[in-house]
Amino acid sequence: MTTRRWHVTSGRGTAARVVFGVTAIFALIEAVYILLIVLGANTANGFFAFIQSLAEPLALFFPGLFGTGNYNLDIFLNYGLAAVFWLVVGSILARVIGR
Repeated sequence: MTTRRWHVTSGRGTAARVVFGVTAIFALIEAVYILLIVLGANTANGFFAFIQSLAEPLALFFPGLFGTGNYNLDIFLNYGLAAVFWLVVGSILARVIGR
């Protein structure tokens, strides 16, 4: 019985995984930002400023979409929707690339 030591994969499958991985990281950044806001992180902290500088541009047009009057709920809805958006876009792109 022989075993294969080298398994050849298509470049499209790898590209699809990379695309989905990148968009999943974008969604994770949004989720971390939501947690930092909702849990009351120190806004003067360098880590908070770093995550905020990444999360705000990645949120695209979603901030300000919902205005409930509760700041934490607004952050959760707007940035949470952006995270879901990145997961959906990544999934769609990965399927298109992987075909």
